[in-house]
Amino acid sequence: MLSDLIDRNRHWSEARRAADPAYFARLAAQQAPEFFWIGCSDSRVPANVVAGLDPGEVFVHRNVANVVHSSDMNLLSALEFAVEALHVREIIVCGHYGCGGVKAATEDMPHGLADHWLEPIRRLARSRAVDLSRCADIGARRDMLAELNVIEGVQRVAETPILQKAWLRRADIRVHGLIYGLKDGRLRNLDCSIGPGHFQREVAE
Repeated sequence: MLSDLIDRNRHWSEARRAADPAYFARLAAQQAPEFFWIGCSDSRVPANVVAGLDPGEVFVHRNVANVVHSSDMNLLSALEFAVEALHVREIIVCGHYGCGGVKAATEDMPHGLADHWLEPIRRLARSRAVDLSRCADIGARRDMLAELNVIEGVQRVAETPILQKAWLRRADIRVHGLIYGLKDGRLRNLDCSIGPGHFQREVAE
């Protein structure tokens, strides 16, 4: 299995160099992505592939069910680096339909450490129980919960001191929520974007 992986890498590298001899030299010289992607660890949702982006165009953090925990030092470190060092302009929280993490959060059975990680999704399910109850079946409820989890994640990212500080210095950064369909390979905009001035407008209102 490992030798097959290395062979695949060699073929990919050779094909890249054949198509563009300077490709790897450019990548090695500088990392300047425009996007920071917070996604699910699911192997079927690789950020570069589903977004149609090349290596070097997106900085990625992934975890089970794309949960944004305010105490997740891994996520916060990646977010800070993306904002302060890479100067990304667009932050994307991306979930997907058919998410195993969302499914686990709605099941009445133990899942080990994952139960602690998925607690924010269970809380979200309880707080939005009325809305979720209007869905036709359990699959539709889980897909709606996956969308709500993304929307919650966008809000949580926007509330971090990292983003608040960046916006105070007038950095033009926006946070967006997308959901990916495993069955059709399409990304959908959940229309929950937050940008500079959002919280100031909330205070004024």
